[in-house]
Amino acid sequence: MVKEVRTAATREALGPTLVKLAQKGLDIVVVDADLGVSTSAIKFGKEFPDRFITVGVTEQNMIGVAAGLAACGKIAFASSFAVFMPGHCFDQVRMAVAQPNLNVKLVASHSGIVTGEDGASAQALEDLSLMLSLPNFRVIVPADVVQAEQAIEAAASNDGPFYIRTTRPKVPVIYDNGHRFELGKWDMLRTGSDVTVIAIGVLLQAALDAADLLAREDVNCRVLNAASLKPADTEAMLAAATETGAIVTAEDHQIHGGLGSLVAQTVARHKPVPIAFLGMQDRYGTSGRWDELLEHFHLTPQAIAEAAREVLSRKSS
Repeated sequence: MVKEVRTAATREALGPTLVKLAQKGLDIVVVDADLGVSTSAIKFGKEFPDRFITVGVTEQNMIGVAAGLAACGKIAFASSFAVFMPGHCFDQVRMAVAQPNLNVKLVASHSGIVTGEDGASAQALEDLSLMLSLPNFRVIVPADVVQAEQAIEAAASNDGPFYIRTTRPKVPVIYDNGHRFELGKWDMLRTGSDVTVIAIGVLLQAALDAADLLAREDVNCRVLNAASLKPADTEAMLAAATETGAIVTAEDHQIHGGLGSLVAQTVARHKPVPIAFLGMQDRYGTSGRWDELLEHFHLTPQAIAEAAREVLSRKSS
């Protein structure tokens, strides 16, 4: 009998987790830009209507309102789609949240090409580059709904700005309920000594599947989940470089300015090794079913495995 795999969208974590935290006494308020149903923030609004503010389709105003609430001592969450936040309001995020270092938590759903049928205009592929560039922000990309819940709890309990990137489709749940997310720590989900694959978000499962493919060829592949992009786990990166001597990064994002750039900068400074980068290669997406788009843009276990073989060919003996 085949065991049924649980699936859930990481965006589903927001509303229920905020309800739970508010019930525990955290002074949370939520600002929404007319997308609360899709981001799941509306579930908080139904439980705490006096702490849920909707501003309509005005993301710039949403950031300003959230910043004002944070300046008054509230734990302010703002939610929208990633193409709109930071896409429509980067200046407000920079000036009203990052520079004054306010306690605002941005939770952006519908990121990456896995947004699917809505097409290129709805697929945020640059958001991590923007948010990683801002001082004071912590940037998190949960791999599944369990980690998303933990990331939201971490954001609520740690002062200062956060950006949490969630996605639209239901994907396999990797972690059990005993998982504890830690800022600045990358989970090693598979040990290995030949090559390391570092992945985020929906590509973590693909990385695990790629490791299975490589194992059939007697290639011992380490897999790291880089959910905490900022602060990053420098120790895990350098251990991967030192102990495996070759690295592949995998992300549903432009390869410039995201996970790959972060890893390359760190490794180049301390322990240069061959690296391959999987992601969107300076291009936009298109409309299609999300799993078919991953195939179309070669963000698959097979592509990760092939990249691992390529870096192994450049590895020092």
